[in-house]
Amino acid sequence: MTSLGRIAESTPDDRDRVVDAARAFSIVVVVLWHWTVSVTFRTESGALAMANPLHVVPGGWVITWVFQVMTVFFLVGGYVNGLGWARAHEGAEGARRFVGRRLRRLARPTAVWAGVWITTELLAAALPGEHRWIWQWFPGYLTPLWFLAVYALLITAAPLTATAHQRHPVATLALLAGLVAAGTVLDVTTGWSWVLWAIAPLVWVFVHQLGYAWRSWDLGRRSLPVRLGIAAVGLAALLLLTGPGGYPRPLVATIDTDGSNLLPTNATVAALAVFQLGLLALATPALDRALRRDRWWRPVVAVNATAMTIFLWHMSALLVVIWGFEALGGVLIDAPTAAWWAQRPLWLLAPAAVLAAFVALVGRVERPRS
Repeated sequence: MTSLGRIAESTPDDRDRVVDAARAFSIVVVVLWHWTVSVTFRTESGALAMANPLHVVPGGWVITWVFQVMTVFFLVGGYVNGLGWARAHEGAEGARRFVGRRLRRLARPTAVWAGVWITTELLAAALPGEHRWIWQWFPGYLTPLWFLAVYALLITAAPLTATAHQRHPVATLALLAGLVAAGTVLDVTTGWSWVLWAIAPLVWVFVHQLGYAWRSWDLGRRSLPVRLGIAAVGLAALLLLTGPGGYPRPLVATIDTDGSNLLPTNATVAALAVFQLGLLALATPALDRALRRDRWWRPVVAVNATAMTIFLWHMSALLVVIWGFEALGGVLIDAPTAAWWAQRPLWLLAPAAVLAAFVALVGRVERPRS
């Protein structure tokens, strides 16, 4: 039996498999979105740009209310960090050791990825001729970095935020929601751009805090009216913010919208997290039954075994395929035409093969050391 098979079969009965599935789903959606949905093309300067083609799909913004999964990452992070801190506290593990252990799990695969590409950049810069750094000609490649930085800060703060949830769960969530709401009102009424930057960190803390609530309140097993109510509150807030509030309806940046709800992160992201938490809670009973079957659970285990490696290296896999495609005479299409759609299988299968090779080479770095 393979190691993945042993992990799958040894899963404790009380493990919340829906949380693991949500994490794997998030990874897969991010990868597939970047590979097959984003329109990747060369600009006049020769740089690579990535645009979301949702503006050509009537009502396409609705898709982002389910498939903008960065919020799910942080919900899962809150759940896992809350569980980890509770166990560490029971085992008399101090905050410093807990934070250090979790940061190392994040840092090991990140250090390998960064080391390879920094070395490559320095070697390329040393060659004769003009050199452009990757952030100049392919800024989308560095997309994972903002997520890692924010998540590392949330891990560092976890002993404080988890303790606040343990002692005053409702009050802590209410305080964060109130601060985000107050900042949103100021932004809408005054137009002060600095306000959104001020509340952006609070939005991610709020989402992470919701992950604590997901675990400690066992939201997936609550009554149907409660689960429906969570989703309804999030949906209502999204409709209010993207309607009268004036924030963009897409939860990703698109060509036809000014600005992005993610940069700076605003209250729509907090509302999205509540909505998606409600959806996860609603789906939990059916998902839990399905994930008890080996054919559904084993792929979740496979993705999660090297989730960070997949996340970090998927853009590298795409870049390798772009270089190969262009070397063979291919031209990147800059609009979602019929020809662009016809190429989607290529941009799914070819990067997947390259990514599989990357995972085989460096994936073992991610696995916890005994």
